Amino acid sequence: MPKMKTNRGAAKRFKRTASGGFKRAQSHRRHILTKKSTKRKRHLRAGLMIHEADVSMIKRLLPYV
Repeated sequence: MPKMKTNRGAAKRFKRTASGGFKRAQSHRRHILTKKSTKRKRHLRAGLMIHEADVSMIKRLLPYV
């Protein structure tokens, strides 16, 4: 059976944590930043964990991570 391919788009967006979960960055910080408040942009810096309902899908996209 051939090797499974890692989804490269998902590999750039999600990182596995030591406890087996996945972390991700928040959206809305790429452009049109002048109209967003400093507080809003500062809070968007913090990463989030992937919800446990979605972890199985991410594991399928990243088989070797």
